[in-house]
Amino acid sequence: MPTNPVLVVHGGAWAIPDDMVDAHLNGVRNAAAAGWRALERGGSSLDAVEEAVVVMEDDETFDAGRGSFLNRDGKVQLDAFIMDGATLRGGGVGCVERLRNPVRAARKILSDSPHVYFVAEGAERFAAEHGIALCRNEDLIIPREVDRLREYQAQHSTGGNDLFAPEISHDMLSHDTVGAVALDRQGNIAAATSTGGTLNKAPGRLGDSSLIGCGCYADNLSAAASTTGWGEPIMKLVLAKWAADRVESGSLPEWIAQEAMNYLKQRLDGHGGIILLDAQGRLGIAHNTPRMAWALRTKQEEDAGITRNG
Repeated sequence: MPTNPVLVVHGGAWAIPDDMVDAHLNGVRNAAAAGWRALERGGSSLDAVEEAVVVMEDDETFDAGRGSFLNRDGKVQLDAFIMDGATLRGGGVGCVERLRNPVRAARKILSDSPHVYFVAEGAERFAAEHGIALCRNEDLIIPREVDRLREYQAQHSTGGNDLFAPEISHDMLSHDTVGAVALDRQGNIAAATSTGGTLNKAPGRLGDSSLIGCGCYADNLSAAASTTGWGEPIMKLVLAKWAADRVESGSLPEWIAQEAMNYLKQRLDGHGGIILLDAQGRLGIAHNTPRMAWALRTKQEEDAGITRNG
C-alpha cells in the first residue's frame, strides 16, 4: 500500500539575526519545494533529499556550496553525505574544493561505487569521471565570506598555533549546515547533509556532516536524521545514530529529537539542531540554539519556520 510522503529540511541552527530571517525562510521553503516535486513525481526519498539539499547548496544564505565559510587559508572546503534507509547504502565526500554541489557527488558514490567515502582530490576525480563538472575554488567564494574571515582573524589572532582559539560562543557563531530527511511512497526513508564547515577551520578539518551516524543517518528500521551545529561534540556522541537507535527502541521522533539536544548540551556543552523522521512518517525537529530554520511538506501540510529556543 502506498505511503504518504513526508519531507523535512533544515537550514542551520544558531543565533540567526533578525535581518537574515527572511533569507533563511525563503531558502528552506525553496528547498522543500524542490524535494517535494521529486516526491510528487513518484521519485525516491533519496531523490527528494538530494534535490532539496542542492537548492540550499546553491543559495548563498547557507554554509553549504557557494557562499560557505572560508577555512584558515581562505578556501572553501565542502563535506556532504547521503544515505538510503532501505539498503543502508551511503555516499560521502570530504574536503572537496571544486564541486558546486557536493551532495551530487555523494549520491553518485552511493549509486555507482562499492565505497562509501571519497575525500579531497580523489573525490573530485571520482565526480569528474562520473559526469559531474568541476569548478574553480574561486567560483565558490563570495566577498561576504572574504570580509568575514578577515574580520574574524583580526579579532582572534593569538600569534600562536592554538587549535582552540577559533572556538568561541558556538551557539552564536553561524552554523548554517543544511540537510533533509524524507519518506517516499514506497515507505523508504533517506537523509542528506551538506556543509562548508566552521569559519576559519584548519585546512583538512572534517566535521560531523559527512560522517555516517554523526551528522547524517538513515535506516528504515529506525529513522532518518540530519544534524546541524558545532561538529566536534556531535561527532563524539555519534548523535544521528544515537537518535535513530532510540526511535527503533520505540520512542517517538518528536521526543527523541529534543532528548538528543539535551544530551548534546549536558554531555559536551554542544550546540545544534536535528531533524528526525521514521518510516511511519512521524517526525521531530529540535535545537538548543537561539534559532533554527526548517521547512516541512506533507500531503496535508506545508509549513516553514525559524523556531526560537526559550
